[in-house]
This record gives sequence, structure tokens and C-alpha cells, in this order.
Amino acid sequence: VARMSAPTMEERKACWGARDEFWQCLDRHADDAAKCEKLRLSFESRCPQQWVKYFDKRRDFLKYKRKLETEGYHPPEAAGKS
Repeated sequence: VARMSAPTMEERKACWGARDEFWQCLDRHADDAAKCEKLRLSFESRCPQQWVKYFDKRRDFLKYKRKLETEGYHPPEAAGKS
């Protein structure tokens, strides 16, 4: 359902709660989305579509950032060898 009005505080809390549960599930299962399908559906049904897209991007960014912090930056080997 595409609602253009801003979500209420209750709706935001429900959305964030569903997101957190889904993300915790992904963390527990090494990002195996299949094991977290019910939580994913709950997350999608409780959050506006553009929030879902934003949070998906945000999670990818946070994972990337964590990887940099733990492993450091490794430039691709093949890049720009001339």
C-alpha cells in the first residue's frame, strides 16, 4: 500500500522493530535470507517501500564498513597496472 503520508510514531516503531529483528536474524545466519524469510516479509509489510530500499542499502553499507574496519582496505589487484 503506497501511503504518501508520513508514518505515525507507532508505525515507525513497528517498522524499526521489524527491521531490527530481520537484521538480527541475518546476523545469526550469516546473511542467509532464506532462513529469515518470515521476518523479511514482516519488515516489508510494516515499513514504507522506500524505507525498505533505504534500509537494505544501509545494511550493505554497514557490512562494507565493518569489513573495512576488520580487514582493512584491499585495492583490487588488477586495477590500473600499466
